[in-house]
Amino acid sequence: MDVIMLPGYWLGGSSWRDVAPIVAKAGHSVHPLTLPGLEARDASRAGITLQTQIDAAIAEIDGCRGPVALVAHSGASAVANGALDARPDRVTRVIEVDTFPMPERGQTESEYPVDGDDVPLPDWSAFGEAEVKGLTPELRAQFEAEAVPEPAGVATAPIELHDERRYDVPLTMICTAFPSAEYTPLLEQGHPWVSELAKFRDITWVDIDTGHWPQFSKPVELGEAIAAALAEPAAS
Repeated sequence: MDVIMLPGYWLGGSSWRDVAPIVAKAGHSVHPLTLPGLEARDASRAGITLQTQIDAAIAEIDGCRGPVALVAHSGASAVANGALDARPDRVTRVIEVDTFPMPERGQTESEYPVDGDDVPLPDWSAFGEAEVKGLTPELRAQFEAEAVPEPAGVATAPIELHDERRYDVPLTMICTAFPSAEYTPLLEQGHPWVSELAKFRDITWVDIDTGHWPQFSKPVELGEAIAAALAEPAAS
């Protein structure tokens, strides 16, 4: 299976370096993407929107010959869901890593401070204790060395979805900083955050006890969890 891996904010495809080989060893062709605007710190991020990144993911799907799985970490869930919405007949599984399928929204404010066309990596104090769990000083330094500003046009863009066939695609939720048990009350209450998630018909829940960046803090466990999810029956 072709496995397209989408990194979250501030990270390129290289952030999957310790995870991708484990998935590849399970017999899959792995495509760790660096999304538009994340190529380098000095790259221009002017005019790059969420749709720009979705289009890049769609192009990667279209370049694959066989079944495709999408793996999305954090903010890349919006990219994955947009690509799934455009190609529900090509994607056989979606795997969300400490995130959930993003519902539709209008133009929004960035969660983090914006500097022109950029959303730079904020100070670690911007994140909760659960999010940074497992990030040693050495891992934080590695993260900072790799971090590239996220395009502001991605962080603030509206999300529009159209094809409800996406809800038939099996979804695996790998929960790390936000445990699976914490989704239950949100789903029961009909919380708007999980309005899109609630519509998926086939959901598998997996917990890994670590923070928001398991590709750094627990890459082996994450790789094995992804490989196990890919071994589940594909969408018919």
